[in-house]
Amino acid sequence: MTIRIAPWLLAAGLFTQLPVSAEVSQLQLQQEFIQTQQQQGFSHEETLDFLSAATFNQEVLDAISRPWEAKPWYQYYPIFLTDKRLQAGIDFWQQHAAIIDKASKQFGVEPQIIVAIIGIETFYGQFMGKYPVRDALFTLGFYYPPRADFFRKEFGQLQQLVKEERLESAQLLGSYAGAMGFGQFIPSSYRHYAVDFDGDGQRDLLNNPSDAIGSVANYFHQHGWQMGADIALPLQQTEAQAIDVTPWAGERLTLSVADILTPPLALLHSQDLDVSQKAMLIALEQSQQTDYWLGLKNFYVITRYNRSPLYAMAVYQFSEQLNHAYQTR
Repeated sequence: MTIRIAPWLLAAGLFTQLPVSAEVSQLQLQQEFIQTQQQQGFSHEETLDFLSAATFNQEVLDAISRPWEAKPWYQYYPIFLTDKRLQAGIDFWQQHAAIIDKASKQFGVEPQIIVAIIGIETFYGQFMGKYPVRDALFTLGFYYPPRADFFRKEFGQLQQLVKEERLESAQLLGSYAGAMGFGQFIPSSYRHYAVDFDGDGQRDLLNNPSDAIGSVANYFHQHGWQMGADIALPLQQTEAQAIDVTPWAGERLTLSVADILTPPLALLHSQDLDVSQKAMLIALEQSQQTDYWLGLKNFYVITRYNRSPLYAMAVYQFSEQLNHAYQTR
């Protein structure tokens, strides 16, 4: 295999700054990426041009090192559960009521969940991200070892997305993790779950609220959302003894409700519940104590959007606020 010094390394002045072993590693990653994209139908030159146009961005690495989800719950939820966001959500729901109702019925997802996701992600399109998506994914894919494989795949997905949807990659802005549009879809999610919900011939999640609404609903539907089912239930400690169930941290669900509802934990509000169903224990750190919740299948589905249990709880609680405010307006 012939190893070439990539133009984007030379132009950025990065090649000469790397140790020899890192230089070789970078060149190998470049060649492997080009070969992978060739299997997707891109020529060597097309992918090399795509790489050459990308720029290393240190701000992306700085941002991913301090995610909001690293905060304790009592510092995390006030960022999202605000009166201003609630009012914006009601306004958005009222403005797009017909399309939200259509998406809810077609995909079997409660309207407040759809509205909550778009509100949590981008404040209803007001804050869709400041980072060039191409540069963010390039930086994380080649310079962020903890998750480089994942982001390099997303960088490849972006090349495919740009071609399929006829997007200008240089103009795409999003989050530091390369998510874009009203609902902050990463490229693979955009390609697999976006829908043309208004029938205009384009899946536009960047400028078209209708497509964004339908696509968020489709995402939840495709991940197994169960309309009308419980999402999370508050628990109470019935005994002073230590809790011997480990709080959920992103893994596949292995516990059942019966595994969690044993002393010293019980439902705060008694109700009939299938104790054989899969579940998780959610721990929310407050300033003086820890609150515990029982997370069910729908809560797990929210974490397919963002794997943080704090994120999923913020979405759930915000959706409850939205529904109450909307129904009583």
